[in-house]
Amino acid sequence: MSPPPDSEALDHLLVQVCRLHYLRARSLFETIGLYRGQPPVLGVLAEGEGVSHSELAARLDVRPATISKMLDRMERAGFLTRRPDAEDQRVSRVYLTERGRAVQCEVRRLIRTMAQETFAGFSLEEQALLSRFLLQIRENLTRATSRGIEDGRFTAEITGSAEKNR
Repeated sequence: MSPPPDSEALDHLLVQVCRLHYLRARSLFETIGLYRGQPPVLGVLAEGEGVSHSELAARLDVRPATISKMLDRMERAGFLTRRPDAEDQRVSRVYLTERGRAVQCEVRRLIRTMAQETFAGFSLEEQALLSRFLLQIRENLTRATSRGIEDGRFTAEITGSAEKNR
């Protein structure tokens, strides 16, 4: 049995994998005119149209300013439209256009492609084990991040730089 890799090497490998996954997803989504953060917006709207900006931001766990910029870009590209709320003119509701609905099939196809490329050579058992490991990593990082938020250490990172990449 080989010795376990040191934790710094594992962390570096995880960063490399995340970066490569991001780059591959970005290149795939660009082929259909979408930016990396936009497919989740389409997914939420496909589940139920007519949500407000703030509802959409909350469901995607981003700031309202971030969602507004994203919606502006997606509206200019013809994927969605915004209409005033019938009862409260200060609120606008977001709806998919025909183009937005049509691109959903392509998004799902690209996500399947991405999964096939990412997990090529893994057995179902290995994929299940990897899923368990990733869930544990997510839980560990969520717990650590929550502690950092509570004592004020991560506020700038969470509200600032993380938002720039969406």
